[in-house]
Amino acid sequence: MTSPLEQKLPDNIKRLPELANNLWWSWNAEARSLFSYLDPAKWSETHHNPVQILHEIDDERLQAIAKDPFFNRLYTKVMMKLDHEMDMNNSWFRQAYPDHEDDLIAYFSFEFGLHNTLPIYSGGLGILSGDHTKESSDLGLPFVCVGFMYPQGYFRQRLPSHGWQEAVYEQLDFDLAPISLLKDDAGNERRVTIKIGDEMVSAKVWLVQVGRTSLYLMDTDVDENAAWNRELSSRLYYGGGDMRIRQEMMLGIGGVRLLRQLGYKPTVWHMNEGHSAFLLLETLREKVAEGMSFEEAKAAIRKQTVFTTHTPVPAGH
Repeated sequence: MTSPLEQKLPDNIKRLPELANNLWWSWNAEARSLFSYLDPAKWSETHHNPVQILHEIDDERLQAIAKDPFFNRLYTKVMMKLDHEMDMNNSWFRQAYPDHEDDLIAYFSFEFGLHNTLPIYSGGLGILSGDHTKESSDLGLPFVCVGFMYPQGYFRQRLPSHGWQEAVYEQLDFDLAPISLLKDDAGNERRVTIKIGDEMVSAKVWLVQVGRTSLYLMDTDVDENAAWNRELSSRLYYGGGDMRIRQEMMLGIGGVRLLRQLGYKPTVWHMNEGHSAFLLLETLREKVAEGMSFEEAKAAIRKQTVFTTHTPVPAGH
């Protein structure tokens, strides 16, 4: 089905939304130049947000740019590079390790610093996650990522006249972000549900395409959840101890169940910090349910789990 955005684009540049919704453009200089040239003023005004530019650009400018020889040459070059990038057969990993096609790394993190158009990160932890994700695309690693969609992201700092720092949260406009809502085969919003305490907690799922790599972000702001559970993924690093435990259960247990639901079969589980540690319990439960003893399951999980820590000092734990 053709989207309204695609319908307004001239045929020779109709793939611009595809490019805008794949964050590969964010670390490709020529792709960034393409969007900058499309509308230099809006490129600056939107803080480099191609999705927003395509929504707001006027038809007259689109018609003019579609006839611009320089833009068309650059567009063709960039789209050819994107197509080459998306072909896993061209990847370093596929050529270097052809016998490992069935391997898959599942990467879990509380935050991903990919680009400012998707403000779901606060600092070094997120930037590392983002760099791991981008590099996995460049290398063609069999890699899938799981995290949270935070509609209010992480706060921005403001220093008013009285001199005390204030935290300002801004609501993300989903229509202007490089994301898509995941749906099932029947066209309904996909859900992943787990039990936390005496309650069933559900999350819808957003897909972020990062080059070759898919990032799935869970969002608990759904009608069937109680008000306090809808807040679980509202902000990054928000709430006290009970909130954090509930978030971590959703990330670890819900994330594993989401990947199973989507048909992924990870051979390695990578936890970026301990926020997703509940995935160990969920995979342990799976293996015991399959017939392994507790000790056998524990030994198997040790062999397929990777953990990154950022604060290896007492104050960080």
